[in-house]
Amino acid sequence: MNKRILFAVVVLAGLVAAGYATRSQWMGGEKAAGPPRARVVAVELAKAQRKPVPVDVDAIGMVTPMSSVALKSRLETTIMSVHFEDGAKVKEGELLFTLDSRQIDAQIEQAEGTLARDQAQLAGAERDVRRFADLIGKGATTQVSLDNARTQTDILAGTIKADQAMLDNLKVQKSFTMIRAPFSGRISAANVKVGNFVRPADTAALAVINQMAPVYVTFTVPQRVLADLRDAIAADTTKVIATIPNSERSETGKVAMVENTVDSTTGMVTVRGIMNNASEVLWPGILVQTKLIVRVEEGVVVPTVAVQRSQTGNFVFVVKDGKAQVQPVEVDRTFQGQSVITTGLSGNEDVVVDGQLLLTQGTQVEARTRKAGA
Repeated sequence: MNKRILFAVVVLAGLVAAGYATRSQWMGGEKAAGPPRARVVAVELAKAQRKPVPVDVDAIGMVTPMSSVALKSRLETTIMSVHFEDGAKVKEGELLFTLDSRQIDAQIEQAEGTLARDQAQLAGAERDVRRFADLIGKGATTQVSLDNARTQTDILAGTIKADQAMLDNLKVQKSFTMIRAPFSGRISAANVKVGNFVRPADTAALAVINQMAPVYVTFTVPQRVLADLRDAIAADTTKVIATIPNSERSETGKVAMVENTVDSTTGMVTVRGIMNNASEVLWPGILVQTKLIVRVEEGVVVPTVAVQRSQTGNFVFVVKDGKAQVQPVEVDRTFQGQSVITTGLSGNEDVVVDGQLLLTQGTQVEARTRKAGA
């Protein structure tokens, strides 16, 4: 019995030894024996580009008309005609309102009659002067009669001047009955209708005209850009872009003026841009997103998502020979999802824009296709 047990133990030990000796075969020993494969991280890449970069300032601006006039009557009279449609475009000199001029017309005729009468009297007085001058040479009249005739002539000459001035004044008053557009623009709704009585003391305007092209865009910028802005104005290189919020429609112009005082409470200075606005994209009174471009300079830009931050500063992962390298950089500013790099990159480098969390210095990487919509 003991021999049988001993024999079984020896056989079992042999099987165990044989299995251990051939473990590399049934465990895939050839593959397990090789060195472990290095980890490769799939990342998205973008090129660092050297290109002209605008130095700009974003602000909120308001559109204001260059010229705006509230039309009022200069006479106490009645509206006879309205010659425009509410909200229409009007041209300079276009007739807008006609006022009742019948009373002034009668006064003009009266003044013309008075002038004609006095002119006739002057002509008679001048004949008297010539007649008395002839008679005094013959001793048929006195010097007093000649002097009186000359005095009457001078009086009538002055009266005619007064008559002419009165007539000219009435003609000016007559011109006030024809209200015309002082400049081209767009007119508001008429606040009066035919038959309404108007007078100079009325507080409400007959209508308002705003010049639509060009227009001003007024906004504020930090005082730190004031020196560069003044240099750009002197060189005539400024550019202002005004965009309507939630819209792709915009107008381009330049700086027209800079306020002569900086607001001491906010540190901001008011700037006014002039926009052509030929298509009337900008409407007086609306708020617009304003971009002031002070100048354009050469720089290296990368997508802002490529820039990472650490306790030692900003850095990007640059891919060289299939490996990620940590490259410290200095960021000057950002615009439209791009960061302007002042030091650390020279342009044309491949930088990682997605997948940085899995990277360290020297990690092997492979480029993957950029995600749709990214």
